[in-house]
Amino acid sequence: MSDAAYAAKNEAARATEARAVDFMRLLKPRVMSLVVFTSAVSLLAAPGSVHPVTALIAVICIAVGAGASGAINMWFDADIDAVMSRTAARPVPAGLVGRGDALVFGLFLAAASVFTMGLLVNLAAAAMLAFTIFFYAVIYTMWLKRLTPQNIVIGGAAGAFPPVIGWAAATGDLAAPGAWALFAIIFLWTPPHFWALALYRSGDYARAGVPMMPVVAGEPATRRQILVYAVLLAPVAILPWVLGVGGALYLAVAVVSSLVFIALAAVVWRQPTGYYEGAKRLFGYSIVHLFTLFAALGIEHAAGWA
Repeated sequence: MSDAAYAAKNEAARATEARAVDFMRLLKPRVMSLVVFTSAVSLLAAPGSVHPVTALIAVICIAVGAGASGAINMWFDADIDAVMSRTAARPVPAGLVGRGDALVFGLFLAAASVFTMGLLVNLAAAAMLAFTIFFYAVIYTMWLKRLTPQNIVIGGAAGAFPPVIGWAAATGDLAAPGAWALFAIIFLWTPPHFWALALYRSGDYARAGVPMMPVVAGEPATRRQILVYAVLLAPVAILPWVLGVGGALYLAVAVVSSLVFIALAAVVWRQPTGYYEGAKRLFGYSIVHLFTLFAALGIEHAAGWA
C-alpha cells in the first residue's frame, strides 16, 4: 500500500471514529450516567431478587432509552441550541450530525430499548420506559420547555421516572411506594438544580427565548423558589427510611446532605442580583447531593444492611 493510500485509509478511519463520537454525544452521556445510576440503585433496592443478566439488560435499556430522548431533544432544539453558548457545540447545531439523522437515530433507539425491555425484562418496565421517553421528548421538549417558566418543574418528572422503571424491572410493580419515594426525591431536586444553572446562564436562555424562571420571574423570585424547593426536598429525602427502603446509613446521609443543600440554597437566596458564586456552588453540590443519597441506598442494599 502506498503512503498516499495508507494516509487516506487512516483519514477515513478517523472520520468514521469522529462521526461515531458525534452520535454518542447526541445521547447526552452525562445525563445518561445519572439516569443509569439512579435506576440501578432502585433495581437493587426493590424487594425480591432479579437475575443479574436481566438486571443488566434492564439498566442498558433504560440507558439507551434516555439516550434516545436526548437525541430527539437535540433534533427538536437545534434552533435554540445554536444561539446558546452552553449548547452551540452540540453535534446538530455544530453541523456534525444532520437534524434528520438525529431524529432517526433517536426514534430507532427508543423503539429498540422499549422492545427489548418488554421482550427480555417485563411489560410493566417497558411501558414505563416508553412513557418516560414520550414525556421527555414530547411533553417537555416540544411543549413545556418553550411555553412556561414551570417547564423544569413539570418536565422534571421525566428525569425522575428511571427509579420507577428500575423498580418495575425487578418486581413488575408500578405502584410501589418505595419507587415513588425515589421519584419524588429527583422530582423535587430538579428545580433547584436547574434554576441554579439558569441563574448564571440566564442570558443564554433569554437569547434563545426559553422562559426559564430567572428570565420570566427575575432573579429574586428564582432565588426564593430555589430555597423553597431545597426545604421541601429535605423531608422527602427521608421517605425511603420511613418506608423501610433505606436504613440508618441512608438516614444519616440524607439528613446531613440535606442540611448542606439547604444552607447552600440559603446563600443563593441571600445573594443580590448579579452575584452567582452561590448559584454555581449549589449547582455543583446538587449533583453530589443526589449521588450521595442514591449511593448510600445502594451501599446499604449491596451490603445487606437494609
